Amino acid sequence: MKVATILAVKGSATETISPAATVERAAQRLRSARIGALVVSSDGVHVAGLISERDIVHAFAKFGRSLCEMHVRDVMTQSPPTCTPDETVHDLMARMTTSRNRHVPVVVDGALAGIVSIGDVVKSEVDEHTREVIVLRDMYLARR
Repeated sequence: MKVATILAVKGSATETISPAATVERAAQRLRSARIGALVVSSDGVHVAGLISERDIVHAFAKFGRSLCEMHVRDVMTQSPPTCTPDETVHDLMARMTTSRNRHVPVVVDGALAGIVSIGDVVKSEVDEHTREVIVLRDMYLARR
């Protein structure tokens, strides 16, 4: 299965935030959208970084209450791993595990085309295995 299949199911809409936005604003956006990460982008097209709940928690432990007024660019993950729609979900899963990133922006010709979370990857794997079980069960029952 390809990353494009995941995007076809979940859609390519991606929440972005400016590097100049405050971390407080990023946290509010994460909460209101019920997501775990925002792509950091000045223009909504080019990926400058990623800010996740994990980034905010780590920064809070380091900076305390002053974090709220800090800028996203000061605590974001710079140069996060990216993928393309043509990559396999299996390869993406391995990269996410190795890099310990739970969110990976999808990029086509340098432009943001979506984002895939570890939850999306797990769901796609479960769905694929479920389809395989159904096919095998149907083949078994047809032989009886």
